[in-house]
Amino acid sequence: MERGLTVEEARRVVDKVVLEYFRALVEPGEAVGMVAAQSIGEPSTQMTLRTFHFAGVRELNVTLGLPRLIEIVDARKTVATPVMEVYLTGDYARSKEKALEIARELELTTVENVSKAITMDYFEYSIIIELDPEMLENRGVSPEDVVKVLNRVKGKKGSIEVGDLTVVFRTGLDDAIKLRKIYDRVRGLRVKGIKGIKRAIVRYDEKLGEYKIITEGSNLVAALSIKGVDHRRTISNNIHEIAEVLGIEAARAAIIKEMTGVLEEQGLDVDIRHILLVADAMTLTGRVKQVGRHGVAGEKPSVLARAAFEITVKHLVDAAIRGEVEELKGAIENVIVGSKVVPMGTGAVKLLMSYPNMQQAPSSES
Repeated sequence: MERGLTVEEARRVVDKVVLEYFRALVEPGEAVGMVAAQSIGEPSTQMTLRTFHFAGVRELNVTLGLPRLIEIVDARKTVATPVMEVYLTGDYARSKEKALEIARELELTTVENVSKAITMDYFEYSIIIELDPEMLENRGVSPEDVVKVLNRVKGKKGSIEVGDLTVVFRTGLDDAIKLRKIYDRVRGLRVKGIKGIKRAIVRYDEKLGEYKIITEGSNLVAALSIKGVDHRRTISNNIHEIAEVLGIEAARAAIIKEMTGVLEEQGLDVDIRHILLVADAMTLTGRVKQVGRHGVAGEKPSVLARAAFEITVKHLVDAAIRGEVEELKGAIENVIVGSKVVPMGTGAVKLLMSYPNMQQAPSSES
């Protein structure tokens, strides 16, 4: 055979795989939710609270450890440190210069980024911008690009004068407060790049043998529209953004990848099936929900299970007003009421015996 096995040896391999598969199946009545919660929660308490400096670059921090795990299971819409891994195609992946071109297109460049100084002249109600030649070259921007964006806020009375590296924006205003507002707006005007991406760093991936871009900030829709970006592999660490752009299945895969990455980075070994169960529960309804009172735990059909999690009185009062019925089908509610038989394990099965059809056992005398 191709792998150097005899037919008998191949059969033994297949039998071993089948045996391992059956051993991996969950026993009927197993409380998989509780086991998953304990299996993920217990190792998580050992995590260190820290942020990880990506690739030794001080300006780019990536939240890991317990804070990142909490972000994922809470399904937070605002991520503390949004990051994208932008993969490239063809020549862009093989050439550092071409990768840098895309990085410049990604990285948000404002008027303030390419200026040495921006000052206000209260006498003439003008804003004086002194451009930095090094930053202009680094960001691939010209003074004309700055003038173009200033034209957006110029107004009918305003005018722009351009020197070698100095731009004088005469606002045409006569109010110091309005001048200050225009000044703040001018500093943040976008000259180039994508909104939300503060920084883009080109890195060489030795495993793949190609260049990729790591960004501080995330804007997946805009990044995927740039020529040279590989839309099949480019990903963000913002779960909600992935769900919105790529769909709920992609969000589920991202939850699994992010949780697994956090646990492995801390050296914790958690069975992947526990993480799969959490990801399935979070994305079951077609949108990303948190594991909390506003999501999975808060939408349980059992009144007592909801009340046991958080805000006990509110859940009980609301259920009483709506006339909800507690059917005692889960483990939590049966423990609360002190049920003798909790519906899990052997308690999940009811055994019926038909006495009339049973043969009479032989007596000891016979």
